[in-house]
This record gives sequence, C-alpha cells and structure tokens, in this order.
Amino acid sequence: MAYSWALFPEPIDDAGLNLNVDFADQSAAETWLTEHYLELDDLGVREVSLYEEGRLVYGPMSLDA
Repeated sequence: MAYSWALFPEPIDDAGLNLNVDFADQSAAETWLTEHYLELDDLGVREVSLYEEGRLVYGPMSLDA
C-alpha cells in the first residue's frame, strides 16, 4: 500500500523539497511530515490530508500552530 500527502494550497515552488513522495506505510508518511512541516509552512501550505491508495485516512489537518 502506498501513502501520500495532499497539500493545500499546493505550493507553486517546491524550493527543492520533493513533494510527490509515496510512502510504504503511514508511519513513514507521518515521519516525513514531522521532518518537513516547517518547510511546508514556508511554502504556504496550510493543510494536509493523508491518503492510502486514494482513500482518505485523515485530514484536512491544519499546519497552523
């Protein structure tokens, strides 16, 4: 199963951050988000949703503090 994040709004510039990542499991996806949420915030992303093979797992979840 592949997990992926949907970002809103989608950033126009990825600033070198690979945003089209598929993860083997939910834990790997959540670790990636933990490691990169400040960069996503800098890119203007305000909400994220986690999907597993197109099925919504959870979200939208705010990145605002």
